Amino acid sequence: MILVPNFSIGAISYRDLVEMMRDRGIFVHHTTLMRWVQHYSPIMRALWRKRHRRTSKSWRMDETYIKIKGQWNYLYRAIDDQGLTLDFQLRKKRDFNSAYHFLKRLLKTYGLPHRLVTDQYGATLKAIKKLTREGCLHKGVHQCSKYRNNLIEQDHRFIKRHRVRSASFQSIRTASATLSGVEIVHAIRKRTRRELSLIGFSVVDELEALLAA
Repeated sequence: MILVPNFSIGAISYRDLVEMMRDRGIFVHHTTLMRWVQHYSPIMRALWRKRHRRTSKSWRMDETYIKIKGQWNYLYRAIDDQGLTLDFQLRKKRDFNSAYHFLKRLLKTYGLPHRLVTDQYGATLKAIKKLTREGCLHKGVHQCSKYRNNLIEQDHRFIKRHRVRSASFQSIRTASATLSGVEIVHAIRKRTRRELSLIGFSVVDELEALLAA
């Protein structure tokens, strides 16, 4: 039996993975691994979004920072009150349009929530007010609560651990594809932990099940 060390996928580079695979008799160039990620991550994301429909109606929405080619970009993220991932989207700006389009897609995918918790950032509040006027959100659903939003702040830590390597991102396209892969594995891991346990958890088996669904 091969013992695989406990590591975070994003904390190592493609070159590190090449060395690990070489030790197991698999020879592949690091640029090939990068191309695989860029090609298959969007496909996996589409399959995951199609399959992932059941969710709690209490949501947390926030954004975190990702550096791309020396500039800060913003990863919008949403989870439910059980910590399960609802959606994510990388945007160049933290503004009204980014918040509005992210929230509108979230509502289109999952329907109306019973509660939506955010921070008090002005652009986000403006987007929520517009969605409420349009009838996409009910009045009284939205709450600004630092305490309740701690759940998604804690969940950001998984993504933030990957910033060590994020300085190598040269475009929002490659960053978005790579982070999609990270987010999907994180989402699957959280659901498996809630429903069963992490004993015997295999990313490969879970992705194969995703493809077969």
